[in-house]
Amino acid sequence: MIHTEADVTRAILALVITCATAALLRAEQWPNWRGPSSNGISREINLPVRWSKTENVAWRLALPDLSASTAIVWGDRIFLNVGEGANLSLWSVDRAKGVPMWKKPLGAGNHTEMKHNMSSPSPVTDGRNVWVMTGTGILKAFDFSGTELWARDIQKDYGRFGFNYGYASSPLLHEDSLYIQVLHGMRTDDPSYVLRLDAASGKTLWRVVRPTRAVYESPDAYTTPALLRYGSTTEIVITGGDVATGHDPATGKELWRAEGLNPTNDPIHRIVASPIVSGDMIYTPSRERPMLALRAGGRGDVTKSHLVWSFENGPDVPTPVTDGLYLYVVRDNGILFCLDAKTGKRVYGPQRLRSATYSGSPVVGDGKIYVTNEDGVTLVFKAGPIFELLAENDLEEYTLSSPAISDGQIFIRTDKALYAVGKRGQKP
Repeated sequence: MIHTEADVTRAILALVITCATAALLRAEQWPNWRGPSSNGISREINLPVRWSKTENVAWRLALPDLSASTAIVWGDRIFLNVGEGANLSLWSVDRAKGVPMWKKPLGAGNHTEMKHNMSSPSPVTDGRNVWVMTGTGILKAFDFSGTELWARDIQKDYGRFGFNYGYASSPLLHEDSLYIQVLHGMRTDDPSYVLRLDAASGKTLWRVVRPTRAVYESPDAYTTPALLRYGSTTEIVITGGDVATGHDPATGKELWRAEGLNPTNDPIHRIVASPIVSGDMIYTPSRERPMLALRAGGRGDVTKSHLVWSFENGPDVPTPVTDGLYLYVVRDNGILFCLDAKTGKRVYGPQRLRSATYSGSPVVGDGKIYVTNEDGVTLVFKAGPIFELLAENDLEEYTLSSPAISDGQIFIRTDKALYAVGKRGQKP
């Protein structure tokens, strides 16, 4: 077959475009605390497995204090919710150099509540703007140059927060709106509620009260809303106050409700670990037991009709992660379980991980699970039905936040620094 010069040129161009597209697909952003699909999953490959404070670290950015907030990443920018003394600020960090490009104030009132402080909510971005909430109820929007677009004081508008241990939920960004939950009750008689705000202006589009029969501390929830998509339907999933609920994003209307997250009516059954969505499955941790798996598509009371399975050895703080086949549960005491995601059948576990307290949530990437404990050790083990520990990487610094993955690198936030682990992928 005879090829003309034009044919060869077209073939080379097609190959270049294919390679560039493949590289772009591999190089994902990490736009919120649970990553590109809001479920703790990265589709990237060739991620680092081993590192230390001095090995395989691209840079280390010193930070003034601890935070449970995870770094979010978009292109050449990293955003951090930072507490320093009594003040809170949003940092924009140059990804290549590991130095702040700007710092914008989020207000005063920072203080410690048990392990965390008022910088716990993670920011969220769409690649043009970034939104950040503080534990004091200040919510602000900025563009990437650091210009403040709008600000809200949620406590001023809707009443003081009534949490026993301070607000810690992160905003959910969906299309043109932010979804904010305030599920409280320990230190207030005000009802819990969910907000939808216009992302461009900050204007409230709706506010719905979320009723609960939970008592004492059990109305409190430190969870983050999840986005459920199945068929042509989209719902906002909220857990806390002893129940899981699904809401219409357009109106806030409660579409379904599942009881059973606190079957003994324990008065101190607050919920920290967030709901997880995978396909048409919804996983709802509570305070260790039970963790419920629900099938999407229900309306009204789905407590029995859409319950697929339950598990009595769930986590308290770390949010589990699933790759669709297996669900990985890391308990606060370092005990790991791997379950069949569809049936709840135990695949392996209890498996003892390195002895420590685990508060950060595990993430999946490159066929591996990454989870960081409070001692600053990130354990890496293989995804799949057989446990195989690959590495234990010690940064020797107190850590509450979860790893973030983007473009070949892993970002780990400790009480003293943000670490960029590994080399950034080559640009197409």
